[in-house]
Amino acid sequence: MAYVLLGIAIIAEVVATSLIKSTAGFSRLWPTVACLGGYAVAFLLLAQAVKEIPVGVAYALWSGLGTAAIVAIGAVFLGESVGLAKLTGIALIIAGVVIVNLAGEH
Repeated sequence: MAYVLLGIAIIAEVVATSLIKSTAGFSRLWPTVACLGGYAVAFLLLAQAVKEIPVGVAYALWSGLGTAAIVAIGAVFLGESVGLAKLTGIALIIAGVVIVNLAGEH
């Protein structure tokens, strides 16, 4: 169940991060409310997940998968460029997450 909570936390964080641009510097009310609400849900669920998952493993998954998802969303929906350097960086992040999970005691 902890990994399900972590997965939902990652989704909430990715949604919240995706909304940051639409807040216009937190000057637009509803996008700001949705963004901050997404972060609140994400941190609440992350806090619950680390009761059973080692914090290093949980954070590696959280940051790695979240970063990869945000890069993909930026490329598909926000018109951001994705070059070889960016793809290499994402591959290294994913490799790091895999290594942390393989070495983790869980």
